[in-house]
Amino acid sequence: MTSLGPPQRPNPLDLPAFGLGCAPIGDLYERLTDAQALSTVHRALDLGIRLFDVAPRYGAGLAERRLGRALRDADSTEVVISTKVGWLLDDDGAARPDFSATGVRASLAASLDRLGVDAVDLVHIHDPDDHLGPALDEALPELLALRAAGVIRAIGVGMNDNVLLSRFVPDTGIDYVLIAGRYTLLEQPALRELLPLCLDHGVGVIVGGIYNSGLLADPRPGAKYNYASAPEAVLERAVALREHCTAHGVPLKAAAVQLPPAHPAVHSVVIGAASPAEVAENAAMARTPIPPELWQDLRESGLLDPRAPTP
Repeated sequence: MTSLGPPQRPNPLDLPAFGLGCAPIGDLYERLTDAQALSTVHRALDLGIRLFDVAPRYGAGLAERRLGRALRDADSTEVVISTKVGWLLDDDGAARPDFSATGVRASLAASLDRLGVDAVDLVHIHDPDDHLGPALDEALPELLALRAAGVIRAIGVGMNDNVLLSRFVPDTGIDYVLIAGRYTLLEQPALRELLPLCLDHGVGVIVGGIYNSGLLADPRPGAKYNYASAPEAVLERAVALREHCTAHGVPLKAAAVQLPPAHPAVHSVVIGAASPAEVAENAAMARTPIPPELWQDLRESGLLDPRAPTP
């Protein structure tokens, strides 16, 4: 497919093509031991992964604490840490929304303490779906001020809703958006507005949730989609994708990993993992050869938006 052209401005953090999503080491779906969580991060480092995306809400601070411990011996000049603000943790670990300037500063300070670092590279406003006013009017200006002061290097907004996320792209001064679950092999609604807007305004896109909460990792009854059991129609679509991939000798995961970074707006893809084996498998899926006939087959069968660039 013809390229849509390069991003309008350089990638401000020179993000790598792939990063580690750290929600699973915050016990997202299963309880891990500290040793399991740390070994997952160490395996990522061994494989050359240098971007780590985390948030206070991932395990009520647990993911940040574990990531900080795992990275303690890493060269901080080579590691990019991304965390998020907008939700403060109470003493019992419950998260409450606070998108005020004061809340942003308090959240960032707490994250730095949990991570055991003096600074992070990228800070996203996290899931402001029901708080767009304070997110735009208070949290965003505070992050812009922190970036201008050199406290953080880049700022962004992370959401699952591509339509609402589009409101943060034009003329806000953000560097990145993190869109989770809406630009995947299963569904590509971000193609309609968000990704073209990001190209037009020079905002880099980070894609998360490429397995749609696990459905594309293993399409079966009870598999997760949007963090709940997948509806029957969605499960059937995932199964159909797997069947087409199998017919071309391609693992479903490989197609899921390789589709998002083919879009020129996408600077990086973060993939969650709960074990060293999952990290290694994801890395292998990124290197798996995929014949162009598979992508054409998916387009013709109506399983892939014809506007989606492919590798």
